[in-house]
Amino acid sequence: MSVIVVEASRLSLDDVHQLWLQLQYNLVSFIVLSVVLVFGSTVYIMTRPRSVYLLDYSCYLPPSHLKVKYHQFMEHSKLTGDFDESSLEFQRKILERSGLGEETCVPEAMHYLPPRPSMAAAREEAEQVMFGALDKLFANTNVKPRDIGILVVNCSLFNPTPSLSAMIINKYKLRGNIRSFNLGGMGCSAGVIAIDLAKDMLQVHRNSYAVVVSTENITQNWYFGNKKSMLIPNCLFRVGGAAVLLSNRSVDRRRSKYKLVHVVRTHCGANDKAFKCVYQEQDDNGKTGVSLSKDLMAIAGGALKANITTLGPLVLPISEQILFFVTLVAKKLFNAKIKPYIPDFKLAFDHFCIHAGGRAVIDELEKNLQLLPVHAEASRMTLHRFGNTSSSSIWYELAYTEAKGRMRKGNRVWQIAFGSGFKCNSTVWVALRNVKPSPNNPWEDCIHRYPVELN
Repeated sequence: MSVIVVEASRLSLDDVHQLWLQLQYNLVSFIVLSVVLVFGSTVYIMTRPRSVYLLDYSCYLPPSHLKVKYHQFMEHSKLTGDFDESSLEFQRKILERSGLGEETCVPEAMHYLPPRPSMAAAREEAEQVMFGALDKLFANTNVKPRDIGILVVNCSLFNPTPSLSAMIINKYKLRGNIRSFNLGGMGCSAGVIAIDLAKDMLQVHRNSYAVVVSTENITQNWYFGNKKSMLIPNCLFRVGGAAVLLSNRSVDRRRSKYKLVHVVRTHCGANDKAFKCVYQEQDDNGKTGVSLSKDLMAIAGGALKANITTLGPLVLPISEQILFFVTLVAKKLFNAKIKPYIPDFKLAFDHFCIHAGGRAVIDELEKNLQLLPVHAEASRMTLHRFGNTSSSSIWYELAYTEAKGRMRKGNRVWQIAFGSGFKCNSTVWVALRNVKPSPNNPWEDCIHRYPVELN
């Protein structure tokens, strides 16, 4: 357009007259060309992917009276009278090896003797976590609740009627034409699924805000039996949640923290072992809990391999892709004993947010991806300070990186999570500026104490 304006300013009246005569003789060609240009430009503008920006997010910080130390956890478990000596000893060993610290929190109902796991208590936990995160999010961004056009809530084990998304709509009086979704039963990787759904919705609805709320509910899902594989979640899962504000408005780019680059989802549910490796069921005494299979880490490794096979070509430098391809071909054609080449993802990402599912999960990914201790630091410290907060853990980890002042403009972040089904899901973000922690960051009062030495 600039070139056309400059050239047009140089034309004399005679030049304009000659141009008009030329157009008269080639009128049909001119009209056809104009229609093609206009139509092509319109199709491009209407179908190109809209950028999705992350304005801000907030993580719920439980009140200090909900904290549970090791000795309190064990003493409380003993006094409930539901666990035999073998189960108590098993829980003690899991706690010692878990990587959890002394400041993780369990819901109010679990602090009573005997515990009071009711529907009302579960609703209260959900409200405290979701509303606590959303209040901070709206305060930090100055976005009014009625401006939200899309709402996605994910919580795996607690799905009341009306839904959790309806609870949020009622609390904040969101508008009547809001597109709301409630994702249940999708495990610890559902936070990435929720982001993917919000992204797809933002491709359809112009000039919209989307809020994603990721949490888990413990109150009604504590296991009071003696089956070892079902006792592990008691020792690892803790109270937590996060709220994320996304936008597709170009004017929001300036004040946004990150831009969404990729979402890659892998589902291994067609395999029976993978499907049942994280499985909610009743034990022989009719007590409900979530059972974790001994094959969990092997299945997670297979899901990770499938996920990074898709993600790698999208993010890795060409040199790494060539090395991976050559090694793969050589292994197939010449020698099955050749070890597959593991791409160096440190060349593609500056920060890693590995789902804080447990110490073994973090160790396995650090080993398989050949990461340095600093790359897994955010995950280990999140597990230590907050425990396994399910789908929200990757946001506590991102908040840790920001609180440490490590996020610089152009840095790429890889969030990776595992969940029942079995699923492995990844999101990739790029920082749009040097990111500082938002007010009321969950690490605000303790970041000076981290990293801590772990046994």
